[in-house]
Order: sequence, then C-alpha cells, then structure tokens
Amino acid sequence: MNEIKSTCAPAVSVKPNNGTDWQQTLKRHGEGIAAVVCGVLTFGAWMTQSSGTVWSFVLYVLAYFIGGYAKAKEGLVTLFKERELDVNLLMLLAAIGAASIGYWFEGAILIFIFSLSGALESYTLSRSYRDIESLMDLRPETALRYKDGVETRIKIEELSVGDLIIVKPGERIPADGTIREGVSSVNQASITGESIPVEKEKDDTVFAGTLNGEGSLLIEVGSESESSLFSKIIQLVQDAQSEMPPSQQFIERFEGLYAKTVVGITLLLMLIPHYALGWTWSETLYRAMVFLVVASPCALVASIMPAMLSAISNSARRGVLFKGGAHLENLAGVRAIAFDKTGTLTMGRPQVTDIVPLQDYSEEELLWITGSIESLSEHPIGRAITEKAQNTGRQLARPQNLQAVTGFGVVAEFEGQTWKVGKEAFVDMASENKELFGLLSRLEAEGKTVIFAQNDRGIAGLLAVQDTLRAEAKETVAQLRELGITVVMLTGDKRSTAEAMAAEAGVDEVYAELLPQQKVESVKALKEKYGKVAMIGDGVNDAPALATASVGIAMGNAGSDVALDTADLVLMNDDLTKIPVAIRLGKKAGRIIKQNIAFSLGIIILLILSNFAQSLTLPLGVIGHEGSTILVILNGLRLLKSS
Repeated sequence: MNEIKSTCAPAVSVKPNNGTDWQQTLKRHGEGIAAVVCGVLTFGAWMTQSSGTVWSFVLYVLAYFIGGYAKAKEGLVTLFKERELDVNLLMLLAAIGAASIGYWFEGAILIFIFSLSGALESYTLSRSYRDIESLMDLRPETALRYKDGVETRIKIEELSVGDLIIVKPGERIPADGTIREGVSSVNQASITGESIPVEKEKDDTVFAGTLNGEGSLLIEVGSESESSLFSKIIQLVQDAQSEMPPSQQFIERFEGLYAKTVVGITLLLMLIPHYALGWTWSETLYRAMVFLVVASPCALVASIMPAMLSAISNSARRGVLFKGGAHLENLAGVRAIAFDKTGTLTMGRPQVTDIVPLQDYSEEELLWITGSIESLSEHPIGRAITEKAQNTGRQLARPQNLQAVTGFGVVAEFEGQTWKVGKEAFVDMASENKELFGLLSRLEAEGKTVIFAQNDRGIAGLLAVQDTLRAEAKETVAQLRELGITVVMLTGDKRSTAEAMAAEAGVDEVYAELLPQQKVESVKALKEKYGKVAMIGDGVNDAPALATASVGIAMGNAGSDVALDTADLVLMNDDLTKIPVAIRLGKKAGRIIKQNIAFSLGIIILLILSNFAQSLTLPLGVIGHEGSTILVILNGLRLLKSS
C-alpha cells in the first residue's frame, strides 16, 4: 500500500473501512483530538501551576506525551530507519529542552501548536483522498460467462483464457477475444480511433473496452484481465497521494541537511555565547532553545504539499483526476496542447451532415423515408439518420419486411416500393451518371461516410454522415489560446477531414494521416519547439504520444484502458472545458506555493535575528514559528475552494 509521508504530519494511507464507525472516526480525527486534549491539559497545568501542587507537573507530562507521541514516533522512525533528522525531532528536542530549564508551559504550547498544525496538514491529505474517492460511482467490472448451458455473472478477474462470455447489445466488451456466434457492429473508437462502428461476425477479433452495438455476441476469451476498473481507480488515488512534485522532493532533501545544521548550530549556541558574550548559562541555554524552535523549517516543509493536494482535490471534484502533484506542476507550465481528433475533439459518433435528394424528392421527404426505414435498425448510422428525421417533427412510418444485411445496409418495403438503404456496394450504381460519382468523391474527400437510398426507379438520393465536434471544443480551444497556449491537432484521419475540423474548432496547427509512432515524433517536435507540451487522447493508438508528452491527458469515459494507464491525468467526465480550468488552478497553486516559501523563509530569518538580539521570548518564538506553519497550510487550503 502506497503512502504519502510529510515531515510535518504523519502518513495517511488508503485503507478499506473495516472497523466500526467510532473506530474510523477516531482514526480519521485522532491527531486533531490529540491536539485538543494536549491544549486542554496545557491550560489545566497552567491554571494549577501557581498552587505548587504535583498536579501541574502531571498535567504537563500528559500534555507532552499525548500531544507529542505521534511526532516522537515518526521522528524516531526517521532517525533509526532512514538515519535522518527531521523537524519532528527538532520540535520535540526544543520542547524537552524548554522543560529542562524550567519552561514547561512554553514547551507544552510548542507541542500543542505543532500537533495542531500537523493535524491540519493531515486533514488536507485525508480530504484529498475522500474527495477523489467520492468522485466515482465505483462499479466492479463483470462478465456473463456461458458454461454448460448456464449463464453466470462473474468478476472479470475470474475469467480464464478459453471461457465463453455473452455480450448483450449496448454492453461494453469485458475481455479481448474472438467471436464464436453472433453478428453486431462494435464501436472501436477507444482502440483504433475509428469513429464509425465496425461490423463484426464469427471469427472476428474484438477488444476489451469496446462497445457492442445492436447484436448479441458469444465471445471466446483470448486473454486474462489483470485489473478491474475499481482497482484502477484506487490505484489512481494512491498515485495521486504518493507522488510528490519536484519542488517538494527538493524541500524533502533540503530538510535533512537543514535539520542537521540547526542541531549543530544549537549545540554551539549552548556553549559559545556564555564564553564569548558573557551570557549566563540560563540565558545561553534559553536562547539556544529559542533558536532550535524558530530555525526549524516546518513552515517551509508545509509550504507545498497541502497546497498541491488541495489543488488535486479541487480538480478531482471538477472531474479532473491527477495521478500526482508533479503533473499539476507540469500542466501549469505547458505552452502547447496536442489533441487527438476522433473521440477527443469530436464526439466519436456519426451525425447526418448532408442530404442530397434525386428523382423528385425533397430533402425533407428523402430524410423522412430513410429515417422511417432505419427506425427498426440498431446500427449507429441508422440511428443517426432516424434521429435526424425525428427532429423534423414529422411522424415516422413503419416499413414492412425489413431485412438487415450485415456490413451493407437494410432492405424493406415502404409505400409500395422496395428500398435499399446502405453503402455504395449495396446498391446498383451501374447506370448512374458521372455527376453522382463526382458528388460521392467530394463527400468522401471531406471524410464523410455516404449512405445511398435506392427504390424501384434507381438511386433516390444519398445522405452523408460524419463525426462532429464536441459542443465544448470551440470554447476550450478559445480559452487555451487566451492562456497563451498553442492548440494542435494530431490525427490519423485524412488531411481534408482534419483541416475542416480544425478550422471549425479554431485549432492553430494540424498534423494529419499519422500512425501512432508518427504521433510520438510529432509530440517530440512540439516539445523542441514549445517546451512543455500536453497531449490529450482516448485510444490505444494515442498511448505512446501520451507517454511522450510532458503531461498526458486521457478521456475517462471514452478512453481505452491503455490510455488511462499511460496518462498523467484523466478527464473523468470527458469535459474538455476542465482542461483550462485545471491549468489555471495549477498556475494558482504555483503562486500560492511561492508565497508560502517566501513567507516561511522570511519569518524564519526575522525570528532568528530577533533571538540573537535577545528580544524574542520562547512563547513568542513558538507562536511565530508554529503560527507561520498554520498560516501557510491555511493558505494552501484556499485551493480547496478555488474557482
């Protein structure tokens, strides 16, 4: 189980809810409870201190133990296992040192505020986990296994090579395999990038994650599933919590050296001022303890991760799931974004774009006839024609004797005539003129799929269908360009189709007719030209480019498993407008982190100088140092509500 470890707060791990409610509540809020109890005990000890009873001493010891236990444990583990000093040990040494020279109250206050700031940071970590977890409607992936004449619904992890599974119309195919019975159209856009579903029949290969169309299929499993959707989401959560951005990694490395330096200087301050400056031993030890408190880098260490995780949590609630803070940091610096076309900038499903009537039909009448005939069809192209016809408001009629010819089209009796609606190869084109062939060539050159309608008299007309831009595509591209980001399209489609879509969306540059490896080369060229480059895609063919980009972005709903695994962040709702929102959030997180670092360093320097000027008391040092830690954490928490 992966964990994220902060030096100012204990580790928070992703674990299942196995205990009772009160146990889980205690585990979740244990640090906060310990901090509050420490504060109450400290107040009680201070109130009884003047009475001279032993109760004051007992309450102080309890406050030290309850408030400092978690920090002492973490600090000692770091010391003995990693052979490193951290701020936890520095704070505890300072508190013990304060008590040793009679400043029990100041030491207790130090532990109280330190434990409170740690609880606040832990709240940030656990809040990030809960927000990401609550995003998902977690459903286990299952398959309908057919064995010995019995259908059994099982988890996909239980499937074995050679098992037979039934995939009903509209279901997602759960495993790679070969069709043994049935005929259907399968939407393979997530795998191949094709926007038009492919007709599949016996002995054809199908892939996990593709969407079955109108037919029922019996599939022989060809490979075992290594992970379920549920486990992948949990893994994404763990990755998001465990991966630190480069800036935090630097702070972590810096902290070890800094802590050793502080301890070394403190030891010198316990001796040198007494001999060199004539201070009393009491004053010398006191100033050394104040230095140990105020020079600790706790606020500096807490400057990054709370802010970063708050931003990740915020973006997760908006449907953008980062796999780690490093990717948020990188996204804020991108200068170009490359979009795949099919299923990313476009919807990935066909719509009627052209209606060309022949003979004596009008556009509306030809659409009504073909829509009525296709109303009994479950093919995606047929549904697109029917939906277009229904939008006219005219009641569709019912065809007679409809017969679907797999891979070609449909035949039906309609209003006394025999009609064929389907591909060019399905109709009789021998006697048609050159004008029709020219029209066909033009539409196909535009990347459109042409459907013919033929009656007893010949070709009655044709309709063209094409994938269309997502509703938010234009707005997203415009917002990205406002942010100074160059928008690029990478696609395997024909150049004419790609350029038409790019012009409609407002894309700056177009790279068309690319194979997966050529997409990788294009991303590399863009990185040389612009620096940091993001790539967004949805299919297996996009995965190499996603891995090559500075930041890989996958479409969560439409995306293939490989794309989701390869990407650095996932658009869970496939909403492209969330990309500029995430970029702005990343930039704001960067600004807040810089503010926190500058503020924490400034406070440390101010407190150290005040201590050497003998104008800083231990209580003020505690409040100044731990107060700055709390302030930088609260500043980072602003990103939870940032718009």
